[in-house]
Amino acid sequence: MTEIRTMTAADGGAVVEMMRTFYASPALITNGSEAIFQSNVRECLAGSPFLKGFVLEKDGETAGYGMVSFGFNTEFGRPCVWVEDLYLKPAFRGQGMGSAFLQFVRRSYPDALMRLEVERGNGRALRVYQKNGMQELPYREMISVPE
Repeated sequence: MTEIRTMTAADGGAVVEMMRTFYASPALITNGSEAIFQSNVRECLAGSPFLKGFVLEKDGETAGYGMVSFGFNTEFGRPCVWVEDLYLKPAFRGQGMGSAFLQFVRRSYPDALMRLEVERGNGRALRVYQKNGMQELPYREMISVPE
């Protein structure tokens, strides 16, 4: 059985280990850093209004993690939930857990617009997202990271 629960301090090490793997994969364009991984987990555990972390389990075993951030989308005039990270260990892929997480987010934040980023070459993830009603936007995304 799949369980999705809020990340706890006891999960911190396992989540950072999964982040190392996820951020080194072709699914992301940056490799992250230990400082970023630790900061993300700290924000989740501190009850940040900006970021919330979740652990996905299957039959009591840690299968992956997800993180969502919160904002407001002026184009649609409603709150926005960004699926920042969704990572499943290879042994748990293809079992519907990605869909379960997206449905969990939708149920948890029913009035919010849900957004995410996905690399074009990540066909498996694209299929999961499309199967769950997500549509590609024609926007080009830009970023400015403070030093």
